[in-house]
Amino acid sequence: MDTALLVIDIQDSFKIDPARWASRNNPAFEQNVTELIATFREASRPVIFVLHNDSDPGFRPGDPEVRLMGFLDRRENEPLIVKNTRNAFTSTDLQQRLDALDVRKVVISGISTEQCCETTTRVAADLGYDVDFVTEATATFPIGSLSTDAIVERTEAVLNKRFARIAKVSDVKEELLVSAT
Repeated sequence: MDTALLVIDIQDSFKIDPARWASRNNPAFEQNVTELIATFREASRPVIFVLHNDSDPGFRPGDPEVRLMGFLDRRENEPLIVKNTRNAFTSTDLQQRLDALDVRKVVISGISTEQCCETTTRVAADLGYDVDFVTEATATFPIGSLSTDAIVERTEAVLNKRFARIAKVSDVKEELLVSAT
């Protein structure tokens, strides 16, 4: 089964408010995403980057923050698509790209855990893709009185075994590298 990595909304837009960025969960986020990308490249599997546009400052088309965060090293052959919906399918050609590559499974990473990552997971599952949701390669922020721990716990609970398998970076890495040999 061909598998693709989706790197969703890891863009400077989230750093426009330094205090909010500092409140994010998952201090190993950058390291985990970088490890996933390296694994997919080593296994010669597709990596697709996604950026988000909306009317919020820092997310508007043309805003300088609408760019991949500096730790990401996107290669020329790796698509960069821009969406204006919460999921990465509805307002893009992502499904057509995945189908052209014979992808049947997607691995989800990005920002925010419970928003664009979760929504993309749900739509992908409804479209018939198998999905690995790699929580340790996602990041989120407190919402009102909800802590990041509560958000992550809820997201995993509603996705697990319904829309996705909750996976660790090490799970995905082992499976991809075994299947590549």
